[in-house]
Parts: sequence; structure tokens; C-alpha cells
Amino acid sequence: MASRQPETVHGAATPATDVLIVGAGLAGLFMALKLAPRRCIVLSTAAIGQAASSAWAQGGLAAALDPTDSAEAHANDTIAAGAGLVDPVVARLIADEGAERVQDLLELGVPFDRTADGALRLSLEAAHSRPRVARVAGDLAGKAIMDALALAIRGADHIQLVEGERAIGLMQDENGAVAGIVAENGDGQVSTIVARETVLCTGGVGGLYRVTTNPRGARGDALAMAWSAGALTADTEFVQFHPTALDVGVDPAPLATEALRGDGARLVNSDGTAFMDRYHQSGDLAPRDAVARAIQAERLAGRGAFLDARDAVGAAFPDHFPTVFAACQAAGIDPRKQPMPIAPAAHYHMGGIASDLWGRSTLAGLSVCGECACTGAHGANRLASNSLLEAVVFAQRVARRLAGDSLKDPGRSAGLAPQRIDEPTLAELRNRMQDACGVVRDGDGLGQLAGWIDETIATQGPANALVAAKLIVDPALARTHSLGGHFRRDHPDAPDKAVRSFSDRGGQRPTLVLEDAE
Repeated sequence: MASRQPETVHGAATPATDVLIVGAGLAGLFMALKLAPRRCIVLSTAAIGQAASSAWAQGGLAAALDPTDSAEAHANDTIAAGAGLVDPVVARLIADEGAERVQDLLELGVPFDRTADGALRLSLEAAHSRPRVARVAGDLAGKAIMDALALAIRGADHIQLVEGERAIGLMQDENGAVAGIVAENGDGQVSTIVARETVLCTGGVGGLYRVTTNPRGARGDALAMAWSAGALTADTEFVQFHPTALDVGVDPAPLATEALRGDGARLVNSDGTAFMDRYHQSGDLAPRDAVARAIQAERLAGRGAFLDARDAVGAAFPDHFPTVFAACQAAGIDPRKQPMPIAPAAHYHMGGIASDLWGRSTLAGLSVCGECACTGAHGANRLASNSLLEAVVFAQRVARRLAGDSLKDPGRSAGLAPQRIDEPTLAELRNRMQDACGVVRDGDGLGQLAGWIDETIATQGPANALVAAKLIVDPALARTHSLGGHFRRDHPDAPDKAVRSFSDRGGQRPTLVLEDAE
């Protein structure tokens, strides 16, 4: 059967906006505020703050805020967690700018937790060498930050909000420069927005998996759109699975924040035996990839996996972790009296659209920021609570660059509106991704999945979800060793040197590039 081709859409004859920000999570909203007075449009699939993963972030924002901490120590922890793939320049950059960006959020009214003497209360999370995570009411950091940003956005006269629209493709001019987007509303009507600079801040890929903590709409649209337009992508096989999603049959799965383990909660199996010391020297505070694999192993062995916070948190649960407590209550669980059933869930994408230190992609007119970007900050395994930090640091850097740039009007432009994926195919894709490209992978499963994706694209057309899945699966198949969040049961050993993967539309398969591990 012949492959179905995307529909070509031509740009409307309307004046170009200066900056179009696609996505209304932390990266997009923070950037929009920092762009003032340069005018911009923010495109959101739903009302501001309602469709972004940022609002669901429970842990907080990591930064060297204590006088006894340092940016150097934070950067070193970031590099160690990333299994040799973190760019040390980027790690130090986000660590250096972290305290200043936290101050920005405080000025916007974010009510970070304080100690009795007024200092920021900092929490310990896995793989951090010391407490450095700023939180809000225990597990409400993401919501509090997004509430503050949404309030500021609605009062900013340089920002135009376009809600209820989803970007489905990129517009390009005759020279290949990005010139805006092809958008679709809830009724399936397609339109275009022409822009001098387009910034993708659309989030991650969790919705490609059966079990995820992300909104179901987070299906790698930015990744697929940018790659289809010719942009370089990097390290896309590295998907982080949060080890402690609540296993209560809800889609998306509620998250049990890592801060619970930072406060002393233990990982136990069905008979109450703590098991992490058998898997990693850091026990319950091991890096996320190690904890996720340990939980997976316990579950597959029939012993089950639970998070026991009865002693560590106990009666204080409703006040200290209200989001987790509410999710447990909704599922008929009282975490003050019983352990919480848990399972690994697709949570964060370390890879994405390749970005330089100022958020530029490899395509003229296209910048990227947040989870859809790959800056080199996270390597093969993101350090806990570094995602919000990277988002605000790079959002400010992109805004600073664009505020001073002389943006050119795009030429005559056109874009592609890809086929939509139907619900049965999406459900099958999510099941196959969970089983073959999840916490533990092997060549046979990845090969069969790659073949199914190619056949489905050939018969149904290159829907963004299928393209994004292909960009994860193909380099996972090509990477015949284990590293960070990418674990191959058929190749469990790590390489002698760190390896990065890159792909663009011109190549048939991902290119593996050896990097100096230092």
C-alpha cells in the first residue's frame, strides 16, 4: 500500500509576528515575560496552565541556594548523574544561573517554602550531594510556579495568548528557514501563524507510553515537527522513567514525588522488606534509572513494589505532601497507614531537538527550550529537579538573545500538516513502546517495534506520534550497550567512552558520535 503523504499548507498573507512561542509550560511562559517589551504570541493547547507538565512537577527547582553549597558542587552532581553524556559547560551554566532565576520566581510571587528564620527550605533528592531543592508546600512547586506565571502573563500587554490551538507542523520559506507553524484547533480546522522567530516549548514524549506521569497530549510533536523540517535531534533514546508513579490504574499515573524518599520514605516489596540496598550502594536515594530498574525487577519477580512513608511522614502527610495524599485518597489508599503501590512511568525526555547555548536549533528561525530541547544538561539520566532549572535558565537566555536580534521577515512559506493518528493505533503504539522501549530493552523487541512503526507510517502516513516514536526507537536499537536511562538486557555493560547520538532527516539511521568523556 502506498504511503500517505502530509498535506501542504501555504502561509496566509498576514503580517508576521515577531516571536511565536509554541507551548505554555514553564519554559514558554517564563520566556514570554522575559521578552518584554518585544511582542510575542504564546500558543497553548488549552487555557494557560492547564495542559502543561510543568504544573504537575512536585519536587521543585534545584539550585545552589545554601551558603554551604556551590554551583560547582551542583554541576558535579549533574555530570555524575548523566552517565558521561552531560556537557560540563552546560551543567555549570545552569548551576551558575540557578540562584538568580529562583530570585526571579520569588519576585513573581512564587511562595517557596521557608524555614522559621526566613531562609528557603531546601530538600534532598536522589543523586544530589546535599539538600538544594526549593519546594512549595511539599509537593506543589509546579502548580505554584505556573499559577504565578499565568497571573503575570495575563497582565502583560506585550503578550498575545492564543488558546485551544495545537501546532502540528512547521512553516518554512524558500530557503528552508522556519517561518511559523501550521496549527489545528479542537474542531480539526487547520490554520497558519507566520512568525519571524518560532520557539518550540512543547514538552516531552510521555504520552507515547502506556504508563506515564505526563499529560496524554505530550507525544513528541515538537520533536517530530522539527526533525521533519530538517532539524538535528540528539540523544532521543534517553527517556527517564520516574520510579515511583502510583500504580492505581489512572492514566496519566499520579506521581509520588522523590522528595518523599528524601524525607526518609523507603522502597519495600509486598512483604515489607526494603530492597534497594541489594541493587545500589546509595539505596533508596540512588539515581532514578537504577531505582526504576530495581522496582521493575521486583515487580517482574512477583514481589511487588511499594513506597512506605508511614514512619517518615505519617500523620503529617496531608500537610507536607498534599498532592500525593489527595491522589492516594482518590484511589482508596491512606499513605499514613499503608504503603503506596508504585510502578515506573515515562516521565522526562533527556533527548530532543539539538540546541546551542542560546537555544538555537540547526534551522534558521527556530529556537527550542524546555523538555523538547536537548541542551546537553541532562545526558543519559536527568538529575532530580534539574528540569525546571534548565527551563528557566534557557528561557531567559533565549529571550535575551531574541530581545537584541534584528528579526527578518520570512519569505513565501509553506508547511506540512501530517496525518492524525487514530485512537486504536495510538493505544497500540503506547502499549508497544511501554513493552519494548521502556525501562529495560533488548534488540529483538526494539527491532520488532521499529518494523511495526515503519509499516504503520507506510500505510497511515507520518503522524507526529509515529515519527517521534521512531526517533526514540531507532537510536535505542542502534545503541548496543547500556547507559543511564537506556538499559539493554542483551547488552548490560556500559561503554568505555560516553557516546552521543544525532539524527536528521537526511540520514537513514542515527549517527553515533564518540565524545570525550571529560
